[in-house]
Formats: sequence, C-alpha cells, structure tokens
Amino acid sequence: MTNKLKIINDPVHGFIKIPSEIIYDVIEHPYFQRLRRISQTGLLNLIFPGATHTRFHHALGAMHLMFTALETLKLKGIEISKEEEKSALLAILLHDIGHGPFSHALENMLMDDWHHEKLSLLLMDKMNLEFKGELSMAIEMFQGKYRRKFFNQLISSQLDVDRLDYLKRDSFYTGVSEGNVNTQRIISMMNVSADELVVDAKGIYSIENFLTARMFMYWQVYYHKTSALAEHLLVKILDRAKILTSEGKELPASENLKYFLHKNQFDCATEEDIQRFTELDDNDLIQAMKFWTKNEDFLLSYLCKCVIRREFPKTIISSKPFDPEFIKEKVEKVNLKFNITNGDELVEEISRSLLPYNRDTQPIYLLLKNGARITLEKSENQILSSFISQQNTKFILSFPREI
Repeated sequence: MTNKLKIINDPVHGFIKIPSEIIYDVIEHPYFQRLRRISQTGLLNLIFPGATHTRFHHALGAMHLMFTALETLKLKGIEISKEEEKSALLAILLHDIGHGPFSHALENMLMDDWHHEKLSLLLMDKMNLEFKGELSMAIEMFQGKYRRKFFNQLISSQLDVDRLDYLKRDSFYTGVSEGNVNTQRIISMMNVSADELVVDAKGIYSIENFLTARMFMYWQVYYHKTSALAEHLLVKILDRAKILTSEGKELPASENLKYFLHKNQFDCATEEDIQRFTELDDNDLIQAMKFWTKNEDFLLSYLCKCVIRREFPKTIISSKPFDPEFIKEKVEKVNLKFNITNGDELVEEISRSLLPYNRDTQPIYLLLKNGARITLEKSENQILSSFISQQNTKFILSFPREI
C-alpha cells in the first residue's frame, strides 16, 4: 500500500503536509500534474530570470495556506467539519486547474471566451465523476454556492489564500522584496463573523501592507513594461497563427496546438476539446514559436524572433495615451524600413490598469472588539486604505528597435 500522507518540501513555506488520501490522489491526477508544465508567471523569466516556478508550485502553496487559515479559525472557535476542511483544501488546490499555456497571457485565445475559471469548473466536474462525488462540496465552495460564504472568500476575494501565496511566491522567485508579505501574521488575524471572512481590527496594518505590496508587485513585476510587452507578443503570435491557419497556411506545431489553431467555435466544449486542452502546455507553444521564427510570413516570424531570441521591441511608458500623430509617424518608419504595408501591427499602444483596493466589490471587513464590523477604509486607524481605492492606468508604446 502506498503511503499517501506525504510531506512536500517547498522553498517558500517549508514543509507542506498532504493531510488526506483524496488530496494525494487529486495531486497525482494527470490534469493536476499538467500544471508542472504551466508557468505561473508566463514569460516573466525573460525579465526576472529566477521566475521559472509553475502553477503546480502555487497550487500546493495555496493549499498549505488554506490549511493554516482553517486551523487558525478553528482555534478561534469557528466550527469547521472534517468534510468542509477537506473540501476547502480541494477547492483551492484545483482553483487554477483550467489554466492554459503561459497562464493569463493566452486567456480566451485558444478557446474563445473560455476563461480559466470556466475551464477549471469543467475539469473539476469531470474529476468529480472519477472520484465518485468526493469533490461535490469543493465545487460548491469554488462557485460560491456553499451556504457558509467564508469558504469561498478564502478561495477568491480581495484577501484570499490564492493572493497570499502568489505574492509571496512571485516575490521569492523574482527577487523583488516588495511583495514579501507576512502570510502568517495576516492569517493569524483572520476571523469569521456571520459566516463571512473578516479580519481582527488590530491586523489593519498587516492588511494595508498586503494591499500595497500587491500594488507594488503589479507595477514593478506583472505590469513591468517589458513583461506587459512579452505577454502582448504571445497574444499577437497566436492571433497571427490563427489568421494564417484560417487562410489555409499550414504551420508546423504539435497535434494538440494545431487542433486549436484550426478550430474557432467553442460554444460547448466537446470531449475532444477537453482531452486536447489537458494535453497542452507551455512546451507546445515554445516548440511552435521556434519553428515559426523561420516562417515565410514576415509578421509571424518577426514576433516569434522577438520572444525566442529575446529581441524585444523598444518600449516607452506614459501616464497618458500617446499622440496619434506620433504613433502614425512610427508606423510610416516601420513600413519604410521593412518594406511592408501593415506596420501598424508592429507599432502598438498597450495599456495596463490597476485598482489596488475595490471598496464596492467584496470589501475587507474589520472585526471590532465589541463584535461590530466596519470596512477597512472606515477605520480611524487606517493610513493608506483611503488612498489606494483609485484606479491607475499606464500606457506602453512598443515599436521595432530598427527604427
């Protein structure tokens, strides 16, 4: 008999326990093992060389933090059954199971209008059949349909264990210390009031630090101008490949990637769609881009060389949209330089927006000593909360370095 109650050594959190056999079986499932080949941060390793961690790492870390959070709540007198605990761990473990190659970069590109959460739910339903209904409560929690709301808030909210893990993990692997939040302190301040997740009032500064750390990580790492450009290039490459395929051009690629390049309608995913998607990972796209650097189509070849050779276009960042005349001038120079007519495909304005804290959508509540609840920004002790509730947008213009 296999001992399924393993301990995993994680560089971020230390030892992670697998507390039940069903969790071990889910981790061993091919759908979950695929996450070893899905990058957590897309092409971020081209900017921060250490950022080579995967969705597999992140899912295990998030599960560990969920376990820690549930233990904390039980110590504070919150009744959580064994079935609820197991289901919450399974829900967070599988929350990213539907991510495709390079994670967010190609969202909706492979299967039109199929967000990773929609695919995650689809795969969880299929796994639930295999495991004879053991994931039913986990799926309810994932969807926010379970009667006790705080379980879903621990999975997906403005203060969830998903965010706590990816901030600390991405900070560790990129070497950007601004994201290194104190997860243990934040979790120790979590509580439940009226079956909703709250934070003990004395933890306000830890929460503000978490929100600002996330803001700095977005602008310094995830929305770094070269990172935003790399993600945009991936989308452009796949979009161009689909256009050429629709025109009858044959592009060398793995069988699974070819399948998605040729198919355009995904109103209802078929068994073959699901099977091929779960066999697709970052390696399929990397292999294809290597082939396509030599393609006769100038645009596809140029874009793939940018990524594979790390010969990125020049970028300029601004807090305001760029002057259309300035962009037009760049396009004309590109057309002249490369003797093409579609230079506007190589000169593009990208925008990135961030709202650090949304007061209206699932606000973070503080639990006062008298049992009352107030929103974070209404606390008389808050320092930053009222200043991080405004959306900020930055604009990035990219164009070939040759001009």
